[in-house]
Amino acid sequence: MSALKPLNPNEKMDIEAILTDLENYRPLRKGWVWRKVMEDGVDMGPFHFRNMSEPLKNSIGLPASKYFDDIDPQPECVVTTEIASGRFEDDLRRMRMAAWHGADHLMVIRTTGQSHIDGLMEGTPEGVGGVPITRKQIRASRKACDLIEEEVGRPINFHSYVSGVAGPEVAVLFAEEGVNGAHQDPQYNVLYRNINMYRSFVDAAEAKLVMTAGQIFQIDGAHNANATAKAGWLVMPELLVQHGINCAYSLASGMPKELIGLSTVPPNSPPAPKLWYDLPYAVALRDFFSDFKMRAQQNTRYIESDIEEAIRTHTIDTLISMLTSADIQSTITPDEGRNVPWHYNNIRGVQTVKQTWSALDGIKELLSLKMDGPLGEMARDIKERAVGFLEEILEVGGYFAAVEQGFFVDSAQYPERSGDGIARDGQGGVAADSIVPRDPDYLAPVCAHFGNNNLPEGLDRPCDLIGGCTLCHPEKIVYIDELDPEDSADRRLQETYPYRKGHLIRPEVEWAGDGTVLVQLMVPEQEDYAREAGLEIARRMGLDDPQVINLMVLHPAEGCYLEVKGKVTFDVDRDTLKIPEKIELLPEEELREAVLKVGLTVVAGTVGEDEHSVGLREILDIKHGGIEKYGVKYHYLGTSVPISKMIDAAIETGAQAILISTIISHGDIHRIQMKRLVELCQERGIRDRLILIAGGTQVTPDMAAETGLDAAFGRGTKGIEVVDAMVKTLKQRGVL
Repeated sequence: MSALKPLNPNEKMDIEAILTDLENYRPLRKGWVWRKVMEDGVDMGPFHFRNMSEPLKNSIGLPASKYFDDIDPQPECVVTTEIASGRFEDDLRRMRMAAWHGADHLMVIRTTGQSHIDGLMEGTPEGVGGVPITRKQIRASRKACDLIEEEVGRPINFHSYVSGVAGPEVAVLFAEEGVNGAHQDPQYNVLYRNINMYRSFVDAAEAKLVMTAGQIFQIDGAHNANATAKAGWLVMPELLVQHGINCAYSLASGMPKELIGLSTVPPNSPPAPKLWYDLPYAVALRDFFSDFKMRAQQNTRYIESDIEEAIRTHTIDTLISMLTSADIQSTITPDEGRNVPWHYNNIRGVQTVKQTWSALDGIKELLSLKMDGPLGEMARDIKERAVGFLEEILEVGGYFAAVEQGFFVDSAQYPERSGDGIARDGQGGVAADSIVPRDPDYLAPVCAHFGNNNLPEGLDRPCDLIGGCTLCHPEKIVYIDELDPEDSADRRLQETYPYRKGHLIRPEVEWAGDGTVLVQLMVPEQEDYAREAGLEIARRMGLDDPQVINLMVLHPAEGCYLEVKGKVTFDVDRDTLKIPEKIELLPEEELREAVLKVGLTVVAGTVGEDEHSVGLREILDIKHGGIEKYGVKYHYLGTSVPISKMIDAAIETGAQAILISTIISHGDIHRIQMKRLVELCQERGIRDRLILIAGGTQVTPDMAAETGLDAAFGRGTKGIEVVDAMVKTLKQRGVL
C-alpha cells in the first residue's frame, strides 16, 4: 500500500489522490475510539475546565474564542455530525471541515434505501438522497478519515448503518473496511421496514457478532418510536423496553457491554414544557441502563426548516445531557426538511455542542438534581410503566406476539393504548420464509460466525481451514470499482475539476460547484403573497430554480421572514480577484507602550452634515474595545462638525491625530470631506504634525492614498486597527 501524503491545512483535500490505489488501501486502524479525558481536567488559556477532553492539534474555535487566547475546549463526549450529500467525494471535504470544528463521529447513514438492501451493492453509482454503501465509498471515506485524524490530532470514528435483509453482509463489509460505529437494531427492521421478524433477529445475531469482531460500536434505533408516534412524549415506557430488548439480545449474541450504545432521544420539544418530560425520561433511562453507553440525539420529529429553532432546542438537549450523562452528543440540523445537506449547518450543530458544553462546564459540581420531588416521582413512574409493559409482553407470548398485536409505537401512555401501534404479521414481511435450518454437520470456515458450527477439534480459528478469511487476511478482499462510466465519482470529479483545482469559484452547499446560495429577506406581505414575492425577487436577482425553504410569519398582515434557496449561474475567476494586502497588527503591549510614551491624544467627530455617531463611538469607547482600551485619550466633538472646527480643536488640545467619520456618500461627499481635511491642514502648515484618519461604511483603505490621508477604514473596523495605524505613522515619522 502506498504511503499517504499528509494533509496541508493551507491546501484543499486532493480527492483524486484519495481515490488513487484504493484497491490496495487498508485502514490504518479499526475499532471505536473514545476521547482522552484527563481526570484532573484541562487548563486552557486563563481557565480550568472540568468536563473537557484533550484539545486538538488543529482546530477552529468558537467565534468568541479570539477574546480568550484562541482556546478551543473540546467536550469530554464524542461529538456526532451526519454527513451524506449523495456524492461521497464531496462528503470527504465536509468531513474535514466538521473535524476541524470538533466532530469525531462522522455518520453517513442517509442512504438510497439502505434499510431495504437485499444484497451488497458493488460498483453502484450515486444514490438519491444519500450515499450507497459500497466498498469504494467506505474505503475512500475511511482513507480520508485516516488523513483527517492525523491533521486534527484525534481519532475519527466513521459510522454507517447495518440494516436491511443484507445486514450480516454489510456488517462483514464494515468489519473488513474499518468502519468504527454503526446502527444495528432488529426491531427497526421489523417495525419500520417490514422485514420478517424472525429473519431480522436471526440476521441481527450474525451481524452483532461480526461487529464485535471488528470492534464496531453499536447504536440502537429505539428512538424511532418517539419520532414516529403521534404523541412521542407518551411512548417513554416503550422506549425503555425497546432499549432493553436490544441490549439483552446484543449481549446474548456475544457483543460486550462496552460496544453497546443506546440512542437516547428526548421525546418532547418546545413549545411543550420540554424539561418536565425529557429530564425524568433521561434520569429513568440512565438508571435502568447504567452499564451501557448513551448517545444523546435531538428529536428529529419536531425539527422544521428553521436552523435557529433546531439550535435552540439542541442547546436544551445538551443541557439535559450534562445534567445526566452522554458519552456521545449528536448534532441534528433541519437539512432533511430543506432537502439539502448544507455544509455549514454541520458546523453550526457542532458549535452548538461546544458552546453549550464549555458554558456549562462543571455544572454537576455547582448543581444537583432534586430527586426527592416531582423529578424522582416522574422517573420512577416511567420505569414502573416500562416494567409493566415488559411483563405484558411476556404474558402474551413474547416480543413477536406483542408486535403482531400492535403493542409498539402506540401513541398512548402505557398501560393505555390508542390502537394505532405498528402491527406486523410474524409470518409475513420482506424475506418471509427465508430462514433455512442448519444441517447437523454444518461447517462454515469463517471467523465471527454465529450459531452452531461443526469445527474440527483443536482448530484455533475456523478460517484456518481455508487459509484465512477476509477479516484475518484482508488481501483476500475483492475490490470492485464503479461500473457505470456515466454516473461515477470519476465522471463527477471531472465536471467539478475547475472549482476544486482550477481557478473558477462558485458558492456551494451540497456538491462542489453547485452554485447554491441562500437569500434571507423580509417581505411586508401576508404569507401567500410573501412566498410568491420572495420567489419573484430571487428570479429577478438572477437566481436559478428558486425555492422557499423556510417561511416565518412575523405578523399575519405586516410581513414574513423568508429564506429562499437558489443557484447562481456564473463563475468567478480566482485569478482576477484583487486581494488587499493583509495588515499585520503590532502586539497589544507594544501599542500600549507607544501610546503611553507619546501621550497619544486625538480629536474625533462626524463631519459635514452627518449625524451618524454609533460607529465612531465604537472606535473610541473602551466598552467596545475602542482606542481608549489602549490608553489613547480622545476629545469627542459630536456630530455634523465642520472640518475647520476639527482642526481648531486639534491645535487647541495638542492632539496628535484627527479622526473623522463620514457615512453620507451621495455626491461623493465622503471623499470631499476627506480631501478637505488634508487641504486645510496643509493651508495651516500643520499637515506633518497631525495623523489624519477617516472611517465610514463607504470608506475603503484605498481612499487614504487617493485623498492624502494617513489611513482610511471601512465597515467592521476595530479600535486596535486605528491605534495600530497611528503608532505605525508615528514610527515612520521618527516620533517613536
